[in-house]
Amino acid sequence: MDVFESQYDLVQRTRESLFRYCETMSPTDYVKELESLGGVSIRSLHAHVADCYRVWLGSRALGKSLPKVKPESVDNVQEMREVFKKTDALVLEFLNEFKNKWDPTIQASWQSDSVELTELWLFTHTITHEFHHRGQIVKMGRQLGYIPPKMNLVKPSLI
Repeated sequence: MDVFESQYDLVQRTRESLFRYCETMSPTDYVKELESLGGVSIRSLHAHVADCYRVWLGSRALGKSLPKVKPESVDNVQEMREVFKKTDALVLEFLNEFKNKWDPTIQASWQSDSVELTELWLFTHTITHEFHHRGQIVKMGRQLGYIPPKMNLVKPSLI
């Protein structure tokens, strides 16, 4: 298996532990907007993470025209899992398209804010972005009274 596919497999496994945590929440709490964190909900952060992959990898790197992930169109964790199945397919398409093209001196064929970015940067950005929001989701769950399990990187043998 390719090292980047292996890395993304670990991302998916840690996402699964977060989904399991979110499934312990009431459906009302999953969609509840918390003013203490800018009025966002756990659902909206999940949608934002999926949308980040869609924009950076799908639209910008692969040149696809993809609709925005709208949080209000997702009612529960199970539906969000379905959103991420599409996200996973997009990431794997990206990884296949740029397999063995991770040379940091090769720039992506598009520009953002007049800064050229590599495909390696795009992949790194999207996965680190997900982990940033993962921490926020756990914090929000705590504020709602849900104690998370140990949320460190999950080893493949533990899933």
